[in-house]
Amino acid sequence: MKQFSVALVFVMASFLCVAQTTISEDFKPSTLNQPGQEYPQVNSQGYARFRILAPEAKSVVVSLGLGGAKGGTVLVKEEDGYWKGTTAGVMDEGFHYYHITVDGGVFNDPGALNFYGSTRWESGIEIPAHDKDFYALKEVPHGNVQQILFPSKSTNTSRRAFVYTPPSYHKDKSKSYPVLYLQHGWGEDETAWSNQGCVNLIMDNLIAENKIKPFIIVMTYGMTNEVKFGGLASFKIEPFQTVLVDELIPYVDSNFRTTANHAHRAMAGLSMGGMETHSITLNKPDVFSHYALLSGGLYKPEEIKDKSKVKLIFISCGSRENPDRVNNAVVSLKEAGFNAVSYVSQNTAHEFLTWRRSFKELAPLLFKE
Repeated sequence: MKQFSVALVFVMASFLCVAQTTISEDFKPSTLNQPGQEYPQVNSQGYARFRILAPEAKSVVVSLGLGGAKGGTVLVKEEDGYWKGTTAGVMDEGFHYYHITVDGGVFNDPGALNFYGSTRWESGIEIPAHDKDFYALKEVPHGNVQQILFPSKSTNTSRRAFVYTPPSYHKDKSKSYPVLYLQHGWGEDETAWSNQGCVNLIMDNLIAENKIKPFIIVMTYGMTNEVKFGGLASFKIEPFQTVLVDELIPYVDSNFRTTANHAHRAMAGLSMGGMETHSITLNKPDVFSHYALLSGGLYKPEEIKDKSKVKLIFISCGSRENPDRVNNAVVSLKEAGFNAVSYVSQNTAHEFLTWRRSFKELAPLLFKE
């Protein structure tokens, strides 16, 4: 009887395991597909499915990270010359970069839109998040994201930035706005926060819900891609600091209706952009009053020489990163008398859903009277 019971438990456990891993066939095209393209697809569980035309290929692998050889998803060739496959497991919610390896050559998926990351244009896929409403495109007044070219004597060229202005900016010509300088991560550029991060949509929605005071956001290239991965110890902040503080900020203040003073200027960044934020805010305490590190390091109370210059310190990360270090750092800052806030994004790692959620939490805290 005991042996029968053990066997029954084993069979039931095996059945439950199979039942739990059954893939739902409710696949739909990713929201980041090229116009009219059916693949890649995602389903309600978070699986991703790919279909690539390569009739002469010997192997096709998707580098999305789950299942198959070398951390990728191995596709299987069908009779019509298409290669097809589904991730072995569910993906984290949110945005992911990926590419296709065909017989050893790296290519982008022709069915997907491209996003600049990993120092190259990569394919992108969106796994719908349960809380995606806060960055969804809605029928609300929309701000404007415009490209600017500003002169940079220190680099002997014109440099590019993107500027978000809130919906009210062009309506009331007498009103000025605070400014957040928002930096991307390593291997990305000034397009990241609006393309991958949906920061303009998050702003539009928060403003429409009267949850934040409208402000301008400036996003520029952080001079990070010249440093190879693993070589960040050799990174020097001074060249970018000069571009940001001595060239970009004066240009923005001259060409946009900004409230051009320390109290109404913030700096934030994700990952390496957080490292840049940490260094520059400490080096230039008279320039910025609000600091935010999104998966981008920590502040220690002893690093900040003049507490009166700092109105807010915000530090965040994903729950799969270093939440204890983030929370403990903020406790230390609070004990030292700083207005410090921590945020941990649940069930995410070093990825854009962490940073989208972090920005949603940060924005209402900025520029409060």
